[in-house]
Amino acid sequence: MTGTEVAALIAAIAFVILVVVLIFFLMTLLPKLKETLDNANKTMKKTQDIVDESNRTLKLVAKDVDVLSHQVEELLIKSNDLLNDVNGKVETIQPLFKAAADLGDSVSSINNSSRNVANKLGVMGGNAVKASVVTKVGQSAFKLLRKKK
Repeated sequence: MTGTEVAALIAAIAFVILVVVLIFFLMTLLPKLKETLDNANKTMKKTQDIVDESNRTLKLVAKDVDVLSHQVEELLIKSNDLLNDVNGKVETIQPLFKAAADLGDSVSSINNSSRNVANKLGVMGGNAVKASVVTKVGQSAFKLLRKKK
């Protein structure tokens, strides 16, 4: 055998050893790789289930939000109508409140005036008694004078 043939034989044997080592390595790695792929498939299945459930929930929430937003819109419209009605009624009775305030002012003025008159009469009270006696005497005298005629 020549040197080239020996080198080729050594290279072929090294290649066979390399292939055997690689096959042995792959044989030990293959169960772990299969287990990892199975776990990844389980995880992907669970993730897909979660995504599907999330999609169903989002559809329900979107449907409920549409219904709720419509109801809230109707409630706001009714509230605005009610507020406008109340504002209109308050404007209608506003003159009544003004009249009541004016009446209160008038009553207060009358009270002040009557208090002033009462105070003045109290000061003139002594004169009033004298005037009352004089008036009665005058009336009696006038009656007597009539009878004589």
